[in-house]
Amino acid sequence: MPSPYNVSGQPVELRDDPLRLVAAVLHRDDAMVILNKPPGIAVHKGPGFGDNLEAHFSALRFGSPQNPALAHRLDKDTSGCLVLGRDKSALASLGQLFRKGLIEKTYWAVVVGSLQVDSGTVDAPLARRSHEKRSWWMKIDPSGDASVTHWRVLGRADGLVWVELKPQTGRTHQLRVHCAHIGTPIAGDHIYGGDTARSAARHMHLHARSITIPVYQKAPVVATASVPHHMQLLLGACGWKHDTGPVAT
Repeated sequence: MPSPYNVSGQPVELRDDPLRLVAAVLHRDDAMVILNKPPGIAVHKGPGFGDNLEAHFSALRFGSPQNPALAHRLDKDTSGCLVLGRDKSALASLGQLFRKGLIEKTYWAVVVGSLQVDSGTVDAPLARRSHEKRSWWMKIDPSGDASVTHWRVLGRADGLVWVELKPQTGRTHQLRVHCAHIGTPIAGDHIYGGDTARSAARHMHLHARSITIPVYQKAPVVATASVPHHMQLLLGACGWKHDTGPVAT
């Protein structure tokens, strides 16, 4: 898939090339479509006037009389596996699987700092942080919603760590807040990472690498999203070898 950023480093808007969304399909069946979401674009319309994925879902009908719809969300600057339901029944089933924690999600991130051990778990409740313009910020709060993330080191470089993140819960901005909470913010995270993260990378280094969805009386659907171009340099410094391409079963 082409780079989601133009030569100036700004996200390429899908309205300029709607076929980019079709090229990003990892898996399609009667119930769902799984995309390798490009970074730098919101999944749905927000208060601003930027482009969003939902505006282009008509390109993903594939013969269906209606557009698919989001079964879950990814942050604007997060790339990778995004699941859409193709009808109301499929959306309801997928929503139930997400709510029950039966869908396994694996993320890759490059974080800034060092981790003295190779694996661990962050168990830190999250709540909304009130702010005049950024009311959707999140914070660690003992009275907040239970939030658990399991992590494992995949590679290291000087001042950087490539980690695999497996969220046990699905709170807003959970991975970003949890990484910052243990002293290793995600590279390029301008909200939770501060100057440390901003100096490491211009764009967010968080990627929904794979997803496993159980299917009744069938083998689970498994999709793996290839790494976006903007993450390849720092991942390579941490020992990652280039992907052969996206995978879906």
